[in-house]
Parts: sequence; structure tokens; C-alpha cells
Amino acid sequence: MSDTPSSAERRTNTQLRTILPAAFEALRPFFEAANQWEGQSHEHLAYHTLKEHFPELSSQDVFIVVATSRRIFASGKFPASP
Repeated sequence: MSDTPSSAERRTNTQLRTILPAAFEALRPFFEAANQWEGQSHEHLAYHTLKEHFPELSSQDVFIVVATSRRIFASGKFPASP
């Protein structure tokens, strides 16, 4: 077995990668510090909003996009706007 990394793309769900910038913008208000209640985000509302904006996503995909958006927002490295 080789220890060299493969150059092939390991992420296969291109639909999620395509919608991530638009989804991140739709979810941005739920993760901003100014919109928190007692230091807690409105993440539970983010799931509903994402499902409204992207009804074709499965529940698993919605979870992945919300979790990814939370990590991106926390890192401060926002994706380019759609």
C-alpha cells in the first residue's frame, strides 16, 4: 500500500458543494453573534430555513450543510457569495 496521497477528489456529493455558498448566506443570520439568545445560536431554526430554501435536500444533507456552515462561520473564512 502506498503512503502517497491520491490526487483524486474524495468528496463525491457535488450538489452540496454547488449550493454551499447560497446555503451559507441563507444560514448566516442564525450564526451571527448579534442574533443570539443568551449566547446560544438559532441553529434549530437554520434546519427549517435550509429545508425551505432547498427542498430537494435530504435530512442528512441538511444536517451536513448546517454543520459545515457552523464550522465555516466559526473559522471566519466565508465562501464567495453566489
